[in-house]
Amino acid sequence: MGYPGPMASFLDRLLRRDPTALPASVRVDRAMTLLDEGAVLVDVREPSEWRSGHAPRARHIPLGTLAREARRLPKDAPVVVMCASGMRSRGAAAQLRAAGYRATSLSGGLGAWRAAGGQVVTR
Repeated sequence: MGYPGPMASFLDRLLRRDPTALPASVRVDRAMTLLDEGAVLVDVREPSEWRSGHAPRARHIPLGTLAREARRLPKDAPVVVMCASGMRSRGAAAQLRAAGYRATSLSGGLGAWRAAGGQVVTR
């Protein structure tokens, strides 16, 4: 027996405990594991922030263009979203989840990535 109305999808997923569901955010160690397993890393910072340094595997899709550029992302792989601190990436990951992607936010953003020894390049 399902629930009527807009809560049905959420409650059905919650009750089924979807094994492919990702949490809303993950720590760097979990993000790195997801990336090693084939997840896509998306950096939603502004172009000037991107140029100052970014993870080498990241795809740059500024937050303001995410709605129209999300089609560049695969729907069959998890997506880890990062920004400078984790604030913008939380909203971006929620936006992607609402569009049908398996997305999560990197908690702590690029600062946490660097602190954990994640590589950063400039171009």
